[in-house]
Amino acid sequence: MVDSLAGLRAEHASLQEQLSDSAVHTNPGLARKINRRYAELSAIMGADELVRGLDDDLAAAKELSKEDSAFAEELPVLEKQLAEAGEKLRRLLIPRDPDDGRDVIIEVKAGEGGAESALFAADLLRMYLHYATSKGWKTEVLSKTESDLGGIKDVQVAIKSNAKDPAQGVWAHMKYEGGVHRVQRVPVTETQGRIHTSAVGVLAFPEVDEPEEVEISQNDIRIDVFRSSGPGGQSVNTTDSAVRITHLPTGIVVSMQNEKSQLQNRDAAMRVLRARILAAQQEELNAELSAARKSQVRSVDRSERIRTYNFPENRIADHRTGYKSYNLDQVMDGALEPVVQSCIQTDEEAQLAAFGDS
Repeated sequence: MVDSLAGLRAEHASLQEQLSDSAVHTNPGLARKINRRYAELSAIMGADELVRGLDDDLAAAKELSKEDSAFAEELPVLEKQLAEAGEKLRRLLIPRDPDDGRDVIIEVKAGEGGAESALFAADLLRMYLHYATSKGWKTEVLSKTESDLGGIKDVQVAIKSNAKDPAQGVWAHMKYEGGVHRVQRVPVTETQGRIHTSAVGVLAFPEVDEPEEVEISQNDIRIDVFRSSGPGGQSVNTTDSAVRITHLPTGIVVSMQNEKSQLQNRDAAMRVLRARILAAQQEELNAELSAARKSQVRSVDRSERIRTYNFPENRIADHRTGYKSYNLDQVMDGALEPVVQSCIQTDEEAQLAAFGDS
């Protein structure tokens, strides 16, 4: 640990020097990355300083206790504080997901359940928007296709944060939302009061900091334009403003029709496309490295059903962590933090175990 901390101290000092260079701040993407890493290392440096200080205090107290019994009484307290500080430092030294500090694009898609699924997709959207507000994050609806009865067929939302500490980043919290969300309740369309089970799919992608980060050749994309459809303003069904972009090498398709301008829809589609390509590249890399790097193992599988929302019982349950509570009404109003924290803690424990074995 001493050797690794020595390297981290040198890196921390180097980053501090880089941040004092005005030339760095002319490149927003570079400055953002340096700030994130600096904030991460600053937390480690603070924990390391606390550990070393407590270690010195404990050594001094042990020496003085030989002559004064009063100092012997301090030993258990100092030993406990040192153990707690050491554990905090150990957790901070766990290799962090490099994308934790990134902003996020969330996609919510209605699935099985027809109109009820679309209604619940709208409920999930409101939940995420309220949660983002509670965290001080900014949100931007990039695309939304509405259904009857006020539901949503699909929606894409960008969520941004100004936090420099990766632990407080949007991806650090929202990456656990990807998967199948199951709802159990009596739909508004149900005339006999029967409880139905529906499902909504959620996808989460870390957003690209700068367009240059993911290179997309114009020869690798096909752009189609068409008329917007569904409820909307005067431009709907009258102009070819909607855009569909297909990335030929991967087969990823992104469509946008929210804006009246074809150019705005194209920019939004490229933004989502870059995020999807970045996610695909990282998933491929993680799959290749998973056998060799235990630090990359994640305990939370986003491809499976992750959560159940039971309205009759006012219960929410996360199937990955075992978390369960009976305040679903509050969660749907944006009080999602305890659920997210259960995922973070479960992931941390898995990482800590892997880190200890490495």
